[in-house]
Amino acid sequence: MPYQIILSSDRGSFTDYGGSSVLGYVACMPSRLVPRLFMDRFFTPRVPLKGDNAAFAPYALRKVEAILSNSGFDVTVVPPEKIEKYVKDAKILGITVHDPFGLNPVSAKLSFIFGGGPTWTAQFFSEFGEKVSKLKEKYNFKVIAGGPGSWELSLRKPDWVDVVFLGEAEVDLPIIAKKIIDGEDVPPIVKGRNAKIEEIPTIKNPARLGEVQITRGCPRGCKFCSVTPETFRSIPLDQIKKEVEVNLKGGWRRVEFITDDVMLYGSSKLRTNHDAIVKLFTEVMNMGVDGIWFPHISAPAVRESPKTVKAIAEIARYDVDRAAAPVVGLETGSLKILEKYMTAKAFPWTPREWKDVILDATAIMNDNYIYPCYTMTIGYPEEDERDVEDSINLVQSIIDHKFTAWIFPLPVIPISTTYISKNPYPKPETLPQNYWDLLYISWHYDLKVTRDLIPILTGGIKNKLVRKFVQIMIDKIFSNIDYIFLQLKNTKGEFSKTFSQINLNNTLGVIKSIYWLIRITAKPQ
Repeated sequence: MPYQIILSSDRGSFTDYGGSSVLGYVACMPSRLVPRLFMDRFFTPRVPLKGDNAAFAPYALRKVEAILSNSGFDVTVVPPEKIEKYVKDAKILGITVHDPFGLNPVSAKLSFIFGGGPTWTAQFFSEFGEKVSKLKEKYNFKVIAGGPGSWELSLRKPDWVDVVFLGEAEVDLPIIAKKIIDGEDVPPIVKGRNAKIEEIPTIKNPARLGEVQITRGCPRGCKFCSVTPETFRSIPLDQIKKEVEVNLKGGWRRVEFITDDVMLYGSSKLRTNHDAIVKLFTEVMNMGVDGIWFPHISAPAVRESPKTVKAIAEIARYDVDRAAAPVVGLETGSLKILEKYMTAKAFPWTPREWKDVILDATAIMNDNYIYPCYTMTIGYPEEDERDVEDSINLVQSIIDHKFTAWIFPLPVIPISTTYISKNPYPKPETLPQNYWDLLYISWHYDLKVTRDLIPILTGGIKNKLVRKFVQIMIDKIFSNIDYIFLQLKNTKGEFSKTFSQINLNNTLGVIKSIYWLIRITAKPQ
C-alpha cells in the first residue's frame, strides 16, 4: 500500500550491530581503516523487512512512527536498502541521524588519533544522501531529518534535507508534517517543544535490541551536554511494560532501557527512588525476559544508594558471565573545570569530593558486576596542564585500585544545542600537551580490561562463528594497538599523522598499509 510518510536512516544507524551495541563504536573509526566487508558483515548487518515494515528498527524511528500514526498519517519504517520501493508514493521521507558528519566526541577522538578522514558514520550518511538526492529528483518528496545527531545538520544543512528537526517530536512534528503535505512553507530548522508524559506514545513495532525508554532528560545541568536543557521525566511503568511486550512479540528476549541515568527513574530533585527502581526491574524481569541492560548510570547516585545498585544486579541476574557495562561520566579530575561546567555533577556531594565519589562508586559497581565505561571531557578553553594532571591523578587512582573499568578521554564537543555551543572546537594542537599522557595511561589500562572481558562484551552476538571471529580479531588488534598509543604519547600526537597512509578499502591501499605496518612494527618497542 502507498504511505504518506516513510521513515528510515543511513546504514550506520539502521542496524542492530550484530546483536552487540558495543560494536556500534566501530562505525566511529575513519572509514579507510575498517574494510567495508567487515562493516557490512559484522558491524552493521542489514535489517530485513517483515511485510511493509522493518523487522526491527532504531527506537527513535519507532517512537516517531507511533507519534505520526496516532496523528492520522499513513506511515511505515523501512531499512535504507528498501526506500526506493516506498518513497515513490510518499510525501515525506523522515530520517533519524546519529553522527552524520563524524563530529560526536568518540568520532572526533578516533579521527584525530588515527590520521583523520571521514568516519564510517559520516561515510554511511554521505552515501545515503547521494541516494536520497537522486530519488528526490525523481519523486519530489520532502526530507525531514531529526535525531540525536541533528545538531550537526543545523551547522551545515545538506541541500537534500528540507527540514532539520531539533528536539522532541511529539508536539511539533505532526504539525510540520501536515504543513508539508498540504504544500505550506516550513522553516529549514525547527525546534520541537518538550512533550508532557501523557503526550509520549507507546511504540507499535519492535525496536532493535529490545530498546525501551524509561526516562527523558537529565537534571544535573552539565553545560557540555545536549540532554540537560530538557525537562526530566520518568515514563510510567505500565507504558514501559507495554513496550517490552511489543519487543517480546517481535522476538527480543532482552531489554535495553533507554535512559541518561538508570538511577534517576522515579526520582525527584536528583534523589534516588529505591522503591520505584526495584519495582521497575522486578516487574519487567517477571515478564519473562532474559535480562535487562542500561546504557548510563551516574557515580553519585551509585554512591548515594548502594542498596539500589545491589538490587538491580540481583534482579537482573548479573554475574561474571553477564555483567553490565554502562557509560558513566568521569569527566575530569579538575576542581576548576567541575565548578565551572558541571556544578551539580557530584550532587548530593560537592565537586571537592569528586574523587571519593568516583572511587566509592566504582567499588560498589564492581561488587555488583557492573563495569563502568568512564568518559572524560577534555579541551575546555581555559583547561591547562595542571587541570589535565588532576585528571591523570584521578585515572591513576582507578588503576591503582585495580577496578574493572574503562576510561576514555574524549574531546569536549561544543554541540550547538548546549550551553557551550560558542566554545572553539578542540583540535589536537590546541589540547594541553599532557593530554597524550592521559590518553596513554587510560588506553593502556583499557586494553588490559578488555582482554579480560572479551567473552562478556561479545556475548550478545548470536552467530557463534561471527562471535568467535570478532573475539579473535579484537585480541589480535589489541596485541599491537598499545604500541600505537605509546607512540602517540611520546610524540605528543604527531604519530597520528602516519595513519593517513592506511586505506583498507582498496587493493593499492591494502598493499601500502601492509608495507607501512611492517615498517612501523619493525621499529624497536
